Amino acid sequence: MSNLQPGNQIVGRRRIILGAVFLMATSSIGPAFLTQTTVFTEQFLASFGFAILASIIIDIGAQLNIWRVLVVTGKRGQDVTNMVFPGLGSLIAVLIVIGGLAFNIGNVAGGGLGMNVMFGVSAETGAVITAILAIIIFLLKDAGKVMDIVVVILGVVMISMVGYVMFTTSPPVGEAVVKSFIPDEFRSLILPIVTLVGGTVGGYITFAGGHRLIDAGVTGKEHVSLVSKAASYGILTTGVMRVFLFLAVLGVVTAGYKLDASNPAASVFQIALGDVGYKIFGIVIWAAALTSVIGSAYTSVSFLRSFHKKFAEYSKYIIIGFIAFSTLVFVFVGRPVVILVIVGSLNGLILPLTLGAVLIASRKKSIVGDYHHPTWLLAFGILAVIITLIAGWFSLEGIAALWND
Repeated sequence: MSNLQPGNQIVGRRRIILGAVFLMATSSIGPAFLTQTTVFTEQFLASFGFAILASIIIDIGAQLNIWRVLVVTGKRGQDVTNMVFPGLGSLIAVLIVIGGLAFNIGNVAGGGLGMNVMFGVSAETGAVITAILAIIIFLLKDAGKVMDIVVVILGVVMISMVGYVMFTTSPPVGEAVVKSFIPDEFRSLILPIVTLVGGTVGGYITFAGGHRLIDAGVTGKEHVSLVSKAASYGILTTGVMRVFLFLAVLGVVTAGYKLDASNPAASVFQIALGDVGYKIFGIVIWAAALTSVIGSAYTSVSFLRSFHKKFAEYSKYIIIGFIAFSTLVFVFVGRPVVILVIVGSLNGLILPLTLGAVLIASRKKSIVGDYHHPTWLLAFGILAVIITLIAGWFSLEGIAALWND
């Protein structure tokens, strides 16, 4: 049953739902998201729309299954999978924490880059400032409420700014629509698809909103319909941002401009709007970085709670340590652009394992009780597992090639 009560808590519940949607969406809309979308659009042009469309379909299938089962059981991802097979949830937790930590290194790197663009400070100094701001949020008494508000505001700011840039580049929308269904080639789009899936629902990200709902007490099968809408809205919010950025980049490259390989996303904004565009990029990537630092740290640490009660008791301080450690790693390790692309691909390899376990759990009455998980949704999830398994296999070659470049 839900811990939420009717009456004056309805507004609070709406905030929590909206916060969960944007926590998931902004967790995926990080520096890696901006870099990957820009790099792949420049490489595949309008045909990249097919990868975006395919990834959105897979993402919805994955997230609907996971959020529904988690909310019905009132248990976090690692606990559900441990009930499916003892030890599996613990393994997934370790993989997700490692993946989340790797992602967070890229996130703080993006925060440093954003601060550098906006104020001219070094990337390292900017990363430290971004990390401190994230830490302050978790130190506040009403950290959960503040987190919900921050991710919603920054999410709207990012989407609005990228949407404005898109309109200024006059992209070939008609061509993009056609090639989203009939691309020039399919095989070469496998790596982009698994990278997008990994960056959107891979690893910790697909659990971000679900765990937030559980922590806020939104549990029980009476909330299935509401949670299904929230899960879909989260993916669609990410999809809107992805399409806006895709079209913005497409408009620039089809006009004959060459993007700066050292900072491809920034060059799109600068080409479109000059120095003002470059500053807008700084705001967008910083907002993307800060929200992703928050989402990565919060969700990754939530996977540690099952190991020992001390992890739950001191979760706030573990989150702070998680952010601090990620920042220190970035300060002493380079290659941010390569890391941002590769981590997205690696994260996608975790999804078949996590989603597969949740699908099995959905058919066990000892886990979900009298809740009936729709057969069509189960089939949707199985399809997502198969696709990501195949795509994950092929992505290994692509990861190796990217690292060697």
